[in-house]
Amino acid sequence: MASTREETVKGHDGAKQVTRRGFLRWISGIGAVVSAAVVGFPAIRAFVSPVLAAPPPDDWVKVADDIALLDVGVPVRVNFVQSTVDAWLESRTLNGVWLFTEDGEKFKAYNGHCTHLGCAYIYDKEHKDFLCPCHHGQFDVATGRVLAGPPPRPLDELEVQVRDSAVFVKYRDFRLGIAEKVEA
Repeated sequence: MASTREETVKGHDGAKQVTRRGFLRWISGIGAVVSAAVVGFPAIRAFVSPVLAAPPPDDWVKVADDIALLDVGVPVRVNFVQSTVDAWLESRTLNGVWLFTEDGEKFKAYNGHCTHLGCAYIYDKEHKDFLCPCHHGQFDVATGRVLAGPPPRPLDELEVQVRDSAVFVKYRDFRLGIAEKVEA
């Protein structure tokens, strides 16, 4: 007849030995602790992670290595790849800015998208202005103001810094087709 209480078993040398039931109880306890850790750690991390969020990334983009290599009075288009991470999804976007200087020391940077519908505009060497080929918008190179066409506002000017003769731009995208400059 089987007993419901656990019996103490002594080995040949008189030492206490673990019974089968005791061993299974011990293994079940370890399994419960491991399962709790596997489930609990991600849950606690998801709960605490907004508090421990990483600081916002530095959104200054290096667009020119040396100001001495940039032509004075002629705008230069600079393209760069910008990476963004949203949870587990990483995406890369090709963006562009136009750099312009009249004296080689102070720089202006314009977002590379037309303010009308976001088309990429070009520099028209003949007329010495920016031309958007989508709807024939024209912009002044020095100020970014609209000279002709349907764009509702001037080109979006970006912040520029010169550090150790390198040009950095704080890249931003703005809403298109409206008269106000509103960050997207």
